[in-house]
Amino acid sequence: MAREMSLREVSDRIAINDLLTRYTVAIDQKDWSLLDTCFTPDAQVDYTTSGGTKGVYPEVRAWLEKALAIFPITMHFISNSTVELDGDRATARTYVINPMVFVNPDGTQHIFTVGAYYNDKLVCSDDGWRIAERFEEQAYLEGSLPEALQIPS
Repeated sequence: MAREMSLREVSDRIAINDLLTRYTVAIDQKDWSLLDTCFTPDAQVDYTTSGGTKGVYPEVRAWLEKALAIFPITMHFISNSTVELDGDRATARTYVINPMVFVNPDGTQHIFTVGAYYNDKLVCSDDGWRIAERFEEQAYLEGSLPEALQIPS
């Protein structure tokens, strides 16, 4: 027999799912104010396995603004989130498929896809659930990186 969930557990799981989805919308729409609602101000973020940076959220956010500006289209698809709740804290591991579109100097599009996992530590505060720590674990790269690609540092 399946274990019954409390109303709080159901509510927390929906809120965490909404948070993870909000993150993908913020990144793909390059909506940096919306992205601010996804992380704690002191969150530790690590995108190094996929060629990115790591650091405290405000530093990583500034890098994301520059790095993602060169991609006119990104699409982050998330699924299979495994969430472990512990009061006002939680951990989550979420599958990510992320096609990226880069425009070559000759105007042609170069498309490649990153497959990864988001490994998150989450906290619930007066502002709702937020990511306190994120480690993006790249699993694969489909296609090749564009020759002209230069990610700003």
